[in-house]
Amino acid sequence: MLGVYVTVPIACWRKGFAREYLETEPIPPPSTCYGFLLSLVGETDRKKHVGCRVTVGRFGEPDISVVLRTVWRVKKTPLGSSGNTRPDYQQLLTDVRLIIWLDSSDEPDQKLTLENRVRHALCPAQRGSIERFGGLSLGESTHLVDVISPVENCPEILAQQGSFRLFQTSETGRMTLPVWVDHVGSAGTNYVTGDLKPGTVTEPEVHRLPKIESKRQVL
Repeated sequence: MLGVYVTVPIACWRKGFAREYLETEPIPPPSTCYGFLLSLVGETDRKKHVGCRVTVGRFGEPDISVVLRTVWRVKKTPLGSSGNTRPDYQQLLTDVRLIIWLDSSDEPDQKLTLENRVRHALCPAQRGSIERFGGLSLGESTHLVDVISPVENCPEILAQQGSFRLFQTSETGRMTLPVWVDHVGSAGTNYVTGDLKPGTVTEPEVHRLPKIESKRQVL
């Protein structure tokens, strides 16, 4: 299992059914973390590593602010029409410090797992071999990542971060987060329930990590 320490100065992980007021989830959903890791290693096929398990923990309580921004909604063509934009309020989190846990033991192809590819991408000697494009963001493209490092490489930094809470799956959980998003409609979107529970910065139990899989994907 691999733990990755990530900091994001500004972020918003919009709740799935938020419309007029764009509320944010307190943590990035597993589907967002999975997409972030794919971007890190330069993978454009999001089905490449279906079967891996991903979860996230958060340090402290990020500050919440509200901004008025322009939001795009496709109501008519062409896409650049003025009727496709409107102002809406959006929540933002600032000073977000996370650990993303990744386990690839359930991936069908054990020869080239996402866990191994992330380790390779974070190795200073290998970073020049990664082919990717655009800025590395966690969520919206403008919410760029500031720091990313394997957990084992920054024990002193982690010791200074304060309280830590980890998302763990639970049938009676109070949070419902997507693990796979259907971008054509929503019938194929897969969700998991769980809670943010106080814990220590250690490897979580594998069976408590959400599994990245589509309702339409046969593993």
